[in-house]
Amino acid sequence: MNSSLDLVRIGMIALIVIVCFECIGVAQQPAHCDIAYDDEHASQCVDVYLAKSDVLTPAMIYIHGGGWRAGSKQNIPSWLKSFVAEGKLSVVAVEYRFTDVATHPAQVNDCLRAVQFVRQNAAKWNIDPERLGVTGGSAGGHLSAYVAVHGDIANAESDDSVERQSSRVACAVSFAGPTDWSLLGSIKHVHPAYRQLIGYEPGTPAAELKASLVTDVSPISFVSKDDPPIMQVHGDKDDIVPLKHASNLHEKLELAGVKTELVIVAGGNHGVAGAGNEVSKRPTEFVQQHLLKP
Repeated sequence: MNSSLDLVRIGMIALIVIVCFECIGVAQQPAHCDIAYDDEHASQCVDVYLAKSDVLTPAMIYIHGGGWRAGSKQNIPSWLKSFVAEGKLSVVAVEYRFTDVATHPAQVNDCLRAVQFVRQNAAKWNIDPERLGVTGGSAGGHLSAYVAVHGDIANAESDDSVERQSSRVACAVSFAGPTDWSLLGSIKHVHPAYRQLIGYEPGTPAAELKASLVTDVSPISFVSKDDPPIMQVHGDKDDIVPLKHASNLHEKLELAGVKTELVIVAGGNHGVAGAGNEVSKRPTEFVQQHLLKP
């Protein structure tokens, strides 16, 4: 073999890798890290991935999964990174309190406040405060759906400027998110996190769960006609979050007159959020329709 030629080839490959990295590097590194949106716990912070744009950009607020007690805001999905790299929208990745710190409603309260915090800082981050979406998978899917259907928590009389901001979003994409805790009484749910989220030990009989908590933790409880467009992506072989969660919410949204899409991934398991380009195509189009179009 020609060692000189090999070195040239290696050098060309390295150059290609560097160029490619530079093309997508903007999307991979946040412009701002660990910005606190509250001061009760160190986990209440966000990373901000800013699109390079001369005009205000929409933003997607990303909420990670992990059973409400694990995971990290650092690993944003590639379909969101692509939006940032193309300068089309910014992404704000949210960290929140886990259940070993506080149980429900701490997680939803954190995410609702994070939306308010983004609005408070929208001008500084070149973000359009009227075009905010939310997305996440698994626990993040639950929290995304919850944020989307929950009423506005803005308090115009508050001394806290963040609390005066609206918590409403323009659209939501939930991947494999649980929506209806009443199903624990009729469908087997083997994962312990459902009960841990509302302060119960794993294996606690569904009949012993406090009814008000079952209602309050379930996004389906808050559906109303003024909810934003919502897409759910769910695998029909999901053995962690049964498909019935998504279909129940979809039906209730339809009855309320809310724009709703249910994308069922044939053969898909609980990991549909990371299933690749084919699965992310529909959510990408959904976000383009509801955040990017005038």
